Amino acid sequence: MITDPIADMLTRIRNAVRAGHRHVEIPVSNLKKEITKVLFEEGYIGNYKFTEDGGWEKILITLKYISEESPIHKIKRISKPSRRVYVGKSEIPLVKRGFGVAVLSTSKGVMSDAEARKLGVGGELLLEVW
Repeated sequence: MITDPIADMLTRIRNAVRAGHRHVEIPVSNLKKEITKVLFEEGYIGNYKFTEDGGWEKILITLKYISEESPIHKIKRISKPSRRVYVGKSEIPLVKRGFGVAVLSTSKGVMSDAEARKLGVGGELLLEVW
């Protein structure tokens, strides 16, 4: 049993990028769906679709490469089951001086750091990607 499904998702993406794969399959959950949407909107993945294989739902992520290089240089879990990290609206970090993205789970849904600042909400700091 996986104790941290979000960390598993990030590890699968990280490993697929390092191996130069074009696609990666991830078991589905509502939180993973929302994180995938944010990664797509921010331009870190090429595309995604939700599929079903033998009764199991999966997210099929198409990785993005520009001149054979992925926009994902590092993807890091911040809040973990053993140590939750919450930030207020004025404490949302700038990832790599604004060149990266933090993904937050807020009362208004899962969103990027820029969107959370715009809406004036804080929440659980799930991950950072650059």
